[in-house]
Amino acid sequence: MNINQLKYVLEIAASSSMREASTKLYISQPALSASIRELEEELGILIFERTNKGISLTDAGREFLSYAKKTVGQYEILEERYLNKDNNKEHFSVSTQHYNFAIKAFTELIKEMDPDKFVFSIHETKTKEVLEDVRTLKSEVGIISFSGSNEAVIKKIFRDYQLDFTPLMRRETYVYVWKNHPFAGKNEISINEMQKYPCIAFDQSDDSNFYLTEEAMADYSFNKMIKSDDRATTMEIIAGLEGYSIGSGMLSESDAILKGLVAIKLKEEDPLTIGYITGKGNAMSVYGKAYIDKLLKYKEI
Repeated sequence: MNINQLKYVLEIAASSSMREASTKLYISQPALSASIRELEEELGILIFERTNKGISLTDAGREFLSYAKKTVGQYEILEERYLNKDNNKEHFSVSTQHYNFAIKAFTELIKEMDPDKFVFSIHETKTKEVLEDVRTLKSEVGIISFSGSNEAVIKKIFRDYQLDFTPLMRRETYVYVWKNHPFAGKNEISINEMQKYPCIAFDQSDDSNFYLTEEAMADYSFNKMIKSDDRATTMEIIAGLEGYSIGSGMLSESDAILKGLVAIKLKEEDPLTIGYITGKGNAMSVYGKAYIDKLLKYKEI
């Protein structure tokens, strides 16, 4: 078993066919098939079930895939840190849901620490990726939130992934609409009053991860739902279709993308708890410690 074989497994699992995977990997289909069969024989399990309709993961394959993802992730971190041309530079990475204070703390960290050479990363991404990034050490710190709707699920993942969660703030739930929306002047509104308008939610890409949504009201049945994975696109849709999104009410006046939004308090209560995660027992770098210090300036609870 080698790292290339693990990468092959991941690519095949993400592809619709062995042919598609071989094209993406730039190797011949027979060579790819032979490498996977060799791996299966070595492990003594069947990773993929092959039929006339294509390939699919077996139960053993799904379990193996979860370990392969972690191993490849760890290998890529080592490769980036020690084998690439930037190995003489300072490294630090953060993964976050869509919160401006996390980005602000990141920029403040760089301004204050001002290292001579560095490669820092901030990943504004999906809930699952924030959890996985911290779990696999791709990021030292993750910013994440949960509401009453998904608190039990998220806390179970914290336990399973060996993550420590530190709460920073607890925020009531708001509806975001564009400044010219018919309801823009209201101080409070019920979700039922918004049913004729589309709700725009951040796309978590996998319906099985319904409870990994970063918005409140995860268990509410919306009549009209649009999923987007880009903040600028979301703002365009909210403005163009008189749509709305659900959030914590934290609107930054310095963020040009958010300037046209108005926050209206939601009558239904499903408060968001927002905080940061780190790997349980992981030693923090000087940048990780400094970043957390920046985050703690926003701590309200």
